[in-house]
Amino acid sequence: MLTDCLNQFEKQREECLTITLLANSLWKDRKVLCLYHGYSLVDEKVDHLLNFHRQSVAELTAYKLHSILAILKDLVCLPELPAVIDVGLLKDSFDESQSINKESLIAKLWAIHLQHSSVVKDVVLYGFGRIGRILAREFCSDPALKVQLSLRAVVTRDPVNLSTLQKRASLLAKDSIHGPFKGRIDIDEQSHSLIINGIPVRFISAQDPSEVNYPDYGIDNALLIDNTGKYRDKKSLTNHLPSGGIAKVIVTAPAKDIPNVVFGVNHTDGIKLDQQLFSTASCTTNAIAPVLQVLDKQYGIAKAHIETIHAYTNDQNLVDNMHAKARRGRAAALNMVITETGAGAAVAKIIPKLKDKITANAIRVPIANGSLAILVVELYKKTSMTAIHQLIMSFALKPAKHKQIDLSFDEDLVSSDVVGNPAAGIIDATATSLSADGHTLTLYVWYDNEYGYSMQVLGFAGYLAKDHMEVNAANEVGFEVVDLLEVYN
Repeated sequence: MLTDCLNQFEKQREECLTITLLANSLWKDRKVLCLYHGYSLVDEKVDHLLNFHRQSVAELTAYKLHSILAILKDLVCLPELPAVIDVGLLKDSFDESQSINKESLIAKLWAIHLQHSSVVKDVVLYGFGRIGRILAREFCSDPALKVQLSLRAVVTRDPVNLSTLQKRASLLAKDSIHGPFKGRIDIDEQSHSLIINGIPVRFISAQDPSEVNYPDYGIDNALLIDNTGKYRDKKSLTNHLPSGGIAKVIVTAPAKDIPNVVFGVNHTDGIKLDQQLFSTASCTTNAIAPVLQVLDKQYGIAKAHIETIHAYTNDQNLVDNMHAKARRGRAAALNMVITETGAGAAVAKIIPKLKDKITANAIRVPIANGSLAILVVELYKKTSMTAIHQLIMSFALKPAKHKQIDLSFDEDLVSSDVVGNPAAGIIDATATSLSADGHTLTLYVWYDNEYGYSMQVLGFAGYLAKDHMEVNAANEVGFEVVDLLEVYN
């Protein structure tokens, strides 16, 4: 009934408003950050929280807002709280038979306190291109990131002066694809810094990684994210380390002889935390690896072909001109361009069982962002369309900030609709097809090749910043500690 729907909406809106008021009060008065499955509840719009909750529940009958609100009301009454509390994960840590009261909350909160590291790790961005600026926006605007990672500096090749700082600030503030930055950016010429939402970020000029002595800038034990695309092997990336200020390096491109990581797929398998160099592979690899892993575990993959329909990138020519690679010299905004992709080989590194089973190719098309991977997969076990969609839904419909697999039943979905979607890959359910024998599956996986990939980089950066000794201690007291993605993995 219309009246019932309107009444339910008003009730949920009132609860969302109270949730955000309580979360903002805890942050303002006690410096306690409340999250909902990784999303900050601080400064969150009520309408966004309503819509997020509606889209994220696995069962349409589930109604969690009143439970979240009840927990927050209890939290504000407790004298001591951890610095970060994920209210969504906190609620899910209780069995259905368990009552949630102040006494039971205290035990869980102690475990959360053990899980959370109070040390904020310094971050340096080496490069300030498409990915670098998206990362900077997130580092300086998301409270959930700021309690874990602190953006301290950006290294570029240009000389740092008022003119270049103004240009950098303008590029950060305005984006033709992702829209204007909603925060505030000020310029401090004397310190060579941009003040982004009150966070001073020093700009450093260097032609080579070995030129920068980070301790001179008060930067120590930092995580460096190289987003230039220039350095892709162990020898060149090691040049970031000699100054002593950099502890670990992430390169946002496929690498040859260092671990390639897709967060949520292999970020814990075979990767030692004392390693210093990591690659987060490519945007395409991050979009397809989670899907292929799920299919291989459930049905077994005999072989697969990946065809990527990819937005053009900065390494192509704007107009016809000389280029080191075939076809990429032709005008990017006027042509479909067949080119190679390393996604197939990269997936085989990340999921070793798939070695020699995958072929891949790519076509660059005249759009600026929003890409599509077509997966044609031959499965060992027979399946059905219903079973495939149920399997994907079991991963897609649970809320998580760094979601790898999302699912859409929108019949009108096009590439511009996925711009700004934080998921690594969005499966187009209406385009899915299956052969008559139930063995050959074709999946269409959309992805924002800039923003979705950046969220994967941030997820892995947060993982590297954690004190895993503290996580193990939390496990010992009976609280199931999981990364945001591992909630559904």
